[in-house]
Amino acid sequence: MKSQHHDLVLAISTVVLGVGVGFASLLLGLIAEAIVHLFLNFTETAAQPVAWAAGSTRRLVSLLIGGCLAAVIWYLMRRRMRPTVSIAQALLEKKEMPPAATTVHVLTQILYVSIGGSVGRELAPRELGAMLAQSWERLLHKMRAITLSEDERRLLIAAAAGAGFAGIYLSPLTGTMFALELLLKKADLRAVLVSLPMAVIAMLIGSLHRGFAAYYALGGGAFDWRVALIAVVLGPVCGVVGALFRMGFRWATLHSTRDKNLLWQLPLMAAITGLIAMQMPQIMGNGRALAEPAMTNTQASLIGFFLLAALAKALVTVFTLRAGAAGGTLTPSIAIGGVLGMTAGIGLAQLGLGLPIWQVAVLGAASLLAASQQAPLMAMFMLFEVSHLHPTALVPLAIGTFLAWLVARACLSKWQPAPKLKPIQ
Repeated sequence: MKSQHHDLVLAISTVVLGVGVGFASLLLGLIAEAIVHLFLNFTETAAQPVAWAAGSTRRLVSLLIGGCLAAVIWYLMRRRMRPTVSIAQALLEKKEMPPAATTVHVLTQILYVSIGGSVGRELAPRELGAMLAQSWERLLHKMRAITLSEDERRLLIAAAAGAGFAGIYLSPLTGTMFALELLLKKADLRAVLVSLPMAVIAMLIGSLHRGFAAYYALGGGAFDWRVALIAVVLGPVCGVVGALFRMGFRWATLHSTRDKNLLWQLPLMAAITGLIAMQMPQIMGNGRALAEPAMTNTQASLIGFFLLAALAKALVTVFTLRAGAAGGTLTPSIAIGGVLGMTAGIGLAQLGLGLPIWQVAVLGAASLLAASQQAPLMAMFMLFEVSHLHPTALVPLAIGTFLAWLVARACLSKWQPAPKLKPIQ
């Protein structure tokens, strides 16, 4: 009887949190669009991911003003509000994510990436989802409806974090894999029955504004079977590069500026980003501006430009996090992996193999993402979902992501002490 009561409460919680996180993700998306329009007079789409029309001066000014605003907000928040708590701390250490500080932290992340700051935007909805799950748990306890077990508490937090991802990127399988593979590190029936429906509900609500259009508009049709063979080589290469990026992101996060130096270091990084963006706006934002044109490029003459942009994107992202900003690392990883894959695809085309370049580019994006996040299933399903790929893409993506994960794991165990192998939140 007690077990049935717990199952009922979990079912209700799945629906309630799915709806709540879905609307929260929808709101974050609308806020991001409003900020982009205000600062850059630009509407980001898959067909137009780069803010060329804003002009070089406006791109610089947007980053300067936005960087200063974000620095001041984060500095004051960290001095005058309760310390923020990461998703990992909420899960593993039972720490409470303070609603007010978490909300300010999330909105500041959205502000910074929307004005062109080089970080991912996916961390914000994940943190908001996890915080809402904790708030719901406290409400249940206050109403004396139920006292959740430790496993149930962790499950709701992880599922809500995954639902936040699903709500912003319209990718329920990815959100589910994020919860199971990266956070819970298990996939029993109960975890799936909570995580997947919650992610689907959040995705449906998140789609109310922009529909179900692909986040990356790439080619269609079945994948060439030879791409699976290319994955055997490209996957390990992306594994090595992804391990290096993971180490860079981890170093930046561990040494992130928290004191008054944030007031000059973050504006300085915003200014550097803006100066680069005056000529290379592809480095702005969460990575879509670089990933989309890179993965659709077919011109060998542009390889040098895209490799330079990928290097700039990597360095600017790492040092932005080091300067005190907060944000995700998934979409920057996709952008850099997409450049590597596109380079390989054009190289193979030059050899006369005639492979679809965009398919090799997607393979590179998924493989590097798997390596940098140490999550092959999440990486595979993310590129599959957000790009609306043909089912035949799953075979080469599975091979590439698995090999990249294995190679990156081996590199990290050799180059980095074991305690630093925790998932990047």
